[in-house]
Amino acid sequence: MTEPDEPPPDSKLTRSKQRWAQEGRFLTGKTSRPEEQRLPPGQHLTRDWPTLDLGLTPDVSRERWRLDVYGAVENPIFWDFKQFTAQLQTKFTSDIHCVTTWSRYDNSWVGLSTRDLLDACRPREEARFVVLHSHDGYTTNLELQDFAAEDAVLAHSWSGAPLEQEHGGPVRLVVPHLYFWKSAKWLQSIEFLAEDAPGYWEVRGYHNRGDPWKEERYSGD
Repeated sequence: MTEPDEPPPDSKLTRSKQRWAQEGRFLTGKTSRPEEQRLPPGQHLTRDWPTLDLGLTPDVSRERWRLDVYGAVENPIFWDFKQFTAQLQTKFTSDIHCVTTWSRYDNSWVGLSTRDLLDACRPREEARFVVLHSHDGYTTNLELQDFAAEDAVLAHSWSGAPLEQEHGGPVRLVVPHLYFWKSAKWLQSIEFLAEDAPGYWEVRGYHNRGDPWKEERYSGD
């Protein structure tokens, strides 16, 4: 399997976001459910797609890209981009909700459904969590049931074009029902675990799950 990159150095943005977690910045104290309203509490709409990262933008071509799927699975997977796109491809349209308060409606994705990935790798009975590893050293954790959401996708295309490098191409995860930091960019590997393993932002004061409609921005919310 591919060894994950070293964690990136702190940047001005990462220091600011850690401070926001300590201060509880942007919290409104309100909650709502998706069936009640489309825009979660404390969010505002944008037509742009802001770019937020850890200060590094990995340059990984489709020719060099690989996906490793390992851990508590019956069938570990080691795909290159050609093998990845040879799997059943699915189209989804979903919204983006970033913890920094912007939301963007009606994003069109093409990629491999996470449910189809689960069918391929066959998680073992003890598997309860996944950790996403990215080419910039970023990690984030998800409960298996969140990773397996019906509209979650490993996306390689957005709005009818290949996913741009700045937005996580060649392949990123998209889990629309959680804040977007859970949708890891520049995906390198997916690790299945029996025990939880909080990722980069989760150990820096951000909520372990990140439900926008419950305003789960920070730990202890």
